[in-house]
Amino acid sequence: MNVIKAIYDFLVGDMIILVGVIITVLILALINSLQILAPLRVVAGTLLIIAVLGTLLATLNRETKAKR
Repeated sequence: MNVIKAIYDFLVGDMIILVGVIITVLILALINSLQILAPLRVVAGTLLIIAVLGTLLATLNRETKAKR
């Protein structure tokens, strides 16, 4: 049963990262394609870094809580 739980935790953790990065890329694509969001292009790089770090921290937090 521990093996199944470990596989589930691994897949769900990767899914959280995947969904977080996909959402971030979609938001950045909207910023680059919509003229009304053009002023946000200045902070697009910073937004990318913060969003990906947030996603990774959320996954890490989930993993540490699962280990307790």
